[in-house]
Parts: sequence; C-alpha cells; structure tokens
Amino acid sequence: MILIRDVRVVDPASGTDMTSDILICGDKITAVSPGIYDGVNEMMLEEAASECSDPGPLTLINAQGLVAAPGLVDTHVHFRDPGFTWKEDILSGAAAAARGGFTTVVCMANTDPPVDNPSTLRYVLEKGAGTGIHVLSASTLTAGMAGKELTDLETMARSGAVVFTDDGKCVMDEKLLLEGMKRAADLGIPVSLHEEDPLLVKAPGVNEGETARKIGYPGASERAEQVMTARDSILSMAAGARICIQHVSSAGTVSIIRLAKEMGADIHAEAAPHHFSLTEEAVLEYGTNARMNPPLRTEKDRLAIIEGLKDGTIDMIATDHAPHTAKEKSQPMAKAPSGVTGLETALGAGIEALVKPGHISLMKLLELMSTSPARFLGLVPGSICEGAAADIVLFDENEYRTVSAQDFVSRSTNSPFIGKRLPGQVKYTICAGKIVYRDENADLIEHKK
Repeated sequence: MILIRDVRVVDPASGTDMTSDILICGDKITAVSPGIYDGVNEMMLEEAASECSDPGPLTLINAQGLVAAPGLVDTHVHFRDPGFTWKEDILSGAAAAARGGFTTVVCMANTDPPVDNPSTLRYVLEKGAGTGIHVLSASTLTAGMAGKELTDLETMARSGAVVFTDDGKCVMDEKLLLEGMKRAADLGIPVSLHEEDPLLVKAPGVNEGETARKIGYPGASERAEQVMTARDSILSMAAGARICIQHVSSAGTVSIIRLAKEMGADIHAEAAPHHFSLTEEAVLEYGTNARMNPPLRTEKDRLAIIEGLKDGTIDMIATDHAPHTAKEKSQPMAKAPSGVTGLETALGAGIEALVKPGHISLMKLLELMSTSPARFLGLVPGSICEGAAADIVLFDENEYRTVSAQDFVSRSTNSPFIGKRLPGQVKYTICAGKIVYRDENADLIEHKK
C-alpha cells in the first residue's frame, strides 16, 4: 500500500481542490480523506489492508507542499521504435514520460516499418506493456503512409489501435481521406491530422517570416496549415468523424477551428508546449533545436494559441515528443530533421507560460494535460477519488530548476528549453499503484509494517 500524506489534490475530473491524504492499495485508490495517517482513520487503514490481496508494507510519501493530480496523458509522442531506436526506443521514451508525470502516451505510427499492420502494432503494445506506464499506439490511416490506399482500419482497430493518423504527412487525396474518416467514425476511433500542405511549404521547419529572412531560409507559410485545417474540418462534418488538428501553430488555424466547432464539427485540437511558449525568434538562439513542423511562428500566433486554450477552442496539450540525435541536429538548417523532445519539460512549460502569467488556472492546465486527452481517446479520465485507477503525478508547482541536457532521461536532448528555468518539478509518478519515477531530491520513502 502507498499512503500520500498532506497533499494538495487538484482533480479536474471532479473539480476537487483540497488538502488530503491519498491511500492506494494495489492498482486502485482506496481512500481520499484528510488525516488518514494521523490516527483519526486508523480503521480505514486496517479495512483497506484487509481488502488488499497483498498489501505488503505501507509506503509513506510525505507530500506537504506538493500537488497530486491524475497522471498526465499525451496523445502524440514519437518513440522511434521500431526502426530508429538510436534516437529513442519504447523503454527510454516511457522513462522520459514517467519523469515528466505522464502515465499514458500514444505512440505515433511513422516508424520503420510503419504501424499499418497487426504485427508491428503488437510489437509496440507488447513492448510498451513492460514499461510501467500505459503505452498505447496509433495506426497509420493509409498503407505505408503513402496516401494511396487506406490501411485495414477494421483489423487495426480490433488489434488495439486507439487513433488513426499519418502524422508527419498530410493526406492530400480528399476522396480517400473522406472514406477513411467515415470508416473511422463507424469504428468509433478518432482521426488525428498533420495539417501542412506541402505545396505551400517552401522549406520546412522555420516560419516564413522575419526570422527566416534573417537566416536566409525560405520557410513554411502559415497558409499551409490553415488551408488543410479548413478542408479537413469540412470533410469531418461530412463523415461524422471525430478528428484532432495536431500541434496548432497559427492564429488563423485557431480561428478556423473555432468556426468549425460553431458549425457542429466534432473537432479537437492540440497545442504543443513549444508553440505556446516560444516564437520564431527561438531559431536565432537555438538553431536547429528550434526547427519543427509546423514551425514556431510570431508572438501574435503564440497569444492566439493561448487564447484558444483559454476558451476551449484548443482542448488538449500534447508534446509531439520528437527525439533526434545531436549529430542529426548539428547539420545545417536545410538538412537537419524537424522536431523537439517534450515529455520532460511539458508540465513546467505549461505552468511557466500559462499558469504563472494568469492565463489559466492550474486546474485548467491539468484538464488540458489529462482529462481532455483521455476523453478524446475514449478513455475513462483519471481522477483522484475512491475506486479510481492509481495513476497519479506528484509535483512541486513552485520549484524551479534549470533544464539541463545531462538530466534528460530521453536518449535525445534536442530541446529549445535547455538552459531555461522551469517550475513544476515532478517528484513522483505513480502508475497502476506502482512508483515508476521518483525524483532524486524527493523526500525519502518510509516503509512501515
């Protein structure tokens, strides 16, 4: 059993914000009540132990000053496994997720081979089952991500895929995409869309704007994202599909999504921490570690994304965790791969860019990082209440630490947050009732008979 003492419980699923103790037995939360350990509720402890098949010793976490929240959920990660495991693999990616407070992640399908068949999907899910957290997987929408024919969506759904996506590529064939959306809707599985028209991208990774002109780089227009978002919003309404617009980067895209929602589309949207924290000027400071698709854009775009998070137009924060090696990122801008790591800095970036300036509450941030992503995927949202799954993150909202490449658990350190001071240090991550991450500076865990 695990007893968490004197912790601030912030639970968006129930709207709870209170100081309490949390008792965990097996993989479930047994009780949430003040004073469980103080002798007031000794009978509760005894009763919980009697109901636990194997209670073992009591593990005590003194959590004064910490926040307890449902484990974070990331709908969009790249663990590069199979095929690119020198960048990341499922084990190292899951460890990075646990360090960041995530208990559930969805791996994208653009691996080698891609996840477009039951065998590769089985490999990801079986390897993920040994990580200590919940590793789910997407399936490609089209076979081989070639955009020519649909994957066998029905078979992939039966095999355990939770979302269909050709992330990294835009599906250009409208007729094919519409058919895929209809079949996904029949299966009750969402479609997640990378929205960049390649015909409107002169060169990927950097916004077509002032910074691109300074470095002599053609850049990627915001129109590439906006055109495809508008098209796919219309197609989703025709198909009756639940869709997600991935990693929204521009003000125009926020407006299009807002309009689509008003028109009745079952449309969801992700914002990545880098897009609401940074602008295109980060490219001048961090070089290729600030190259990503879609790119960082202007301050106007950043503020529009924040406004979208505030008013519900954007209902999820997803990291788009995209590890690359230092050697790959050391190439010139035109040759370096796009993408940044994000799992280990996401919570801190959200607190620093959204909560500390007063844009949203901590409760709202946790809704964006846990409750809403779970609901989009059709999962039961995590909650800090009796009978709920014991998937919990404990963090110090106000403890700042300088982000250091040496501290990363991920195999790759391509982050534009390196050198920045971020709050929200994760102290413990508990998944299915087991401690899967503990910060080395966290209080010692006390064992009692």
